[in-house]
Order: sequence, then structure tokens, then C-alpha cells
Amino acid sequence: MDGTGGNMGKGSDGGSQGVAWITGAGSGIGRALAIHLANAGARVALSARTVDDLTAAVQMVPDRMRMFPLDVTDREATAATVAAIESRLGPIDRAVLNAGTHSPMSLEDFSADTARRLMEVNYMGVIHGLEALLPRMRARGRGQLAVVASVAGYRGLPTAAAYGPTKAALINLCESLKPDCDRAGIRLQLVCPGFIDTPLTARNSFRMPDLMPVEDAARELADGLDGDRFEIAFPRRFTRKLKLARCLPYRLYFPLVRKATGA
Repeated sequence: MDGTGGNMGKGSDGGSQGVAWITGAGSGIGRALAIHLANAGARVALSARTVDDLTAAVQMVPDRMRMFPLDVTDREATAATVAAIESRLGPIDRAVLNAGTHSPMSLEDFSADTARRLMEVNYMGVIHGLEALLPRMRARGRGQLAVVASVAGYRGLPTAAAYGPTKAALINLCESLKPDCDRAGIRLQLVCPGFIDTPLTARNSFRMPDLMPVEDAARELADGLDGDRFEIAFPRRFTRKLKLARCLPYRLYFPLVRKATGA
């Protein structure tokens, strides 16, 4: 493994999986991953804006999960949350920066307000998390960071005019940071899910190829976190197709998108 891929074998609390922090853990893939990691032996800190969602999630594995409510768009609150987690649970061995939102935006409802809101949550929310975590992990010379982007960041997709650019920015961010993280002993991974059956994708009005159940997605993500790949992409058949589509000229790409999505 590159970086510190094996550092989750024994965490700072002496447990078998160490301390994990997941943002966007109140629902969807974040919640499913938190439950999966807790059942595997990790001590999991869950963050999200909605306290009721966090309370329900923590009750699934109450002896290994703790909630830390957070709005990731708040820079100071994010730093304070990381400090609180490490004070209560110990150093964060693994962080999955997953918080995000999605609002479909097409020509008819194009809005700077929508684009700005998604950028604040999806991109700056990750920046705030990294700013709080990187100095601590760098000082320890170890740690694992996973940033959840999306295949929507590969190329433009229908109604993703606000969402897709935020995910493209995250992909570029991780590619830019990886060499420095490698030198610092921090294992950085990029997560690019396809269409996962969550409340966010339920907002899409077009057909979603290879829609994946959230529990299956959480297992794929957990396996990827334990592996040595820089990019964790799933479902694999669909993401392979999109990787190939990145190489297509526009005269072929746009007809393919129309056929695949019905848009």
C-alpha cells in the first residue's frame, strides 16, 4: 500500500479499527458506511447538520458511534469539531469527507444562488475538513483521508450544471494534493460513486443507469478504503463506461449521454 495504508489495523484507542470520522453521516452512503465501519470494530464519529438523523444513526451501533453535529460550511465549527473528536475519542485515523448536497439545475432554472450553495457545501465543506485534519495528520506522520466526489465530475451530465462542477473541483483537488500527502505519510483517496439509491439521487428526473443500493455502495467504499487504490469508483461496470466516455470527442459524447439518460 502507498502512504499509511495499514494504519487502520490498530487505532489510537487500541481497538482493531481505530477512530473514523464521517461527514454527511446522517443519511445515504455516509450513514451506511458509518454503520459498516462500526460493526467492523471502528469507533466512529458521525457529523451532519440534522441532529435527529444523527441520533437515529448512532442508535444502530450505540457502543461504537458518537455524534458530532456540524454544518461543514462553517470553517470555525469544522475545526472545533475535529478538536472535539480527537479530545473525546483520540486521534482520527481515517476521515471520510462525504457531506454534500445536490440540486438539479437545467437551463430553465439556472441560478447563481444554487451554484454558490452547492459549491459552499460540496467543495468548501471538504476544504474546511482538510484544513482542520491535514496539520494534525502531518504532525503525526500518518492518517487516511477519503474525499467523496462523483462520476458527475468526469464530464458534464444533464441537470448537473451546479453539482458536476463541484465534484470536478474535488477530483482536481485530490490529484493536486496526493503527491504532498504521500510525502507526509498521509494516504489520500478519491471516491467517485455512480448513481446510488439515496435521497439525493431521488431528486433526479432522468433515468439513472446501474442505480446501486446504498448498502452495496457502502460495502464497496469500505473495501476500497482497506485497499491501495487512489480512486475508489463504483458500480464498476458503469464507472468504467464513463471513464471511456471521457476520451470521446464531443460529437460522440453528447449523443451517447442523450441515449443513456433519456435527457
